[in-house]
Amino acid sequence: MSMVNTLLVIAKEPRPGRVKTRLTPPFTPVEAAALAEAALADTLAVVAAAPARRRVLVLDGAPGPWLPPGFDVVPQCAGGLDARLADAFAGCTGPALLIGMDTPQVTPGLLDVDFRDCDAYFGPAEDGGFWALGLARPEPALLRGVPMSTPVTGAVQRERLLAAGLRVRDLPPLRDVDTAADARTVAALAPDGRFAARLAACAPAADRRRVSR
Repeated sequence: MSMVNTLLVIAKEPRPGRVKTRLTPPFTPVEAAALAEAALADTLAVVAAAPARRRVLVLDGAPGPWLPPGFDVVPQCAGGLDARLADAFAGCTGPALLIGMDTPQVTPGLLDVDFRDCDAYFGPAEDGGFWALGLARPEPALLRGVPMSTPVTGAVQRERLLAAGLRVRDLPPLRDVDTAADARTVAALAPDGRFAARLAACAPAADRRRVSR
């Protein structure tokens, strides 16, 4: 079995006004940041429970009390998201799998990948992006120049892998948390997580603000 050498999580420090801005409204910037923190904490807990030799948080910002033990923290480089993802892989040797902080419903089983019969793993997101990318031999050039945050990001990235002659194995599609509707759907998929609990605490306040207008 070809165990993942490195599990990577790329994330932003959950500070109000800097994360999950599409959740505002109905949530305030403080509530949106709290939801982002809960999603990140759930994601890091899953990564901590998944098999890997090394776990790395590629962070824009500073770590906080939400960071569990057992992670190396490295800063994101400057540039667009494609450059930052490429740089994250550049710091890896051997098989690596990267995910973001927007899918708190992820499970350790989804991250337990075996590269024995493939060269890459691709996890499509329902919005057209991707929630996971795994490379048996990390090659930053496979990501540079891919247009990010578009409806075709995932398709372009997957085609880039195939064009390089890689054997690609697909992971199940997951839904990113971008909007309030996404948040409700994802919380229902992982009702026992921190994210679901935080959403339940924030939602009544958001409902009260709507009624008072």
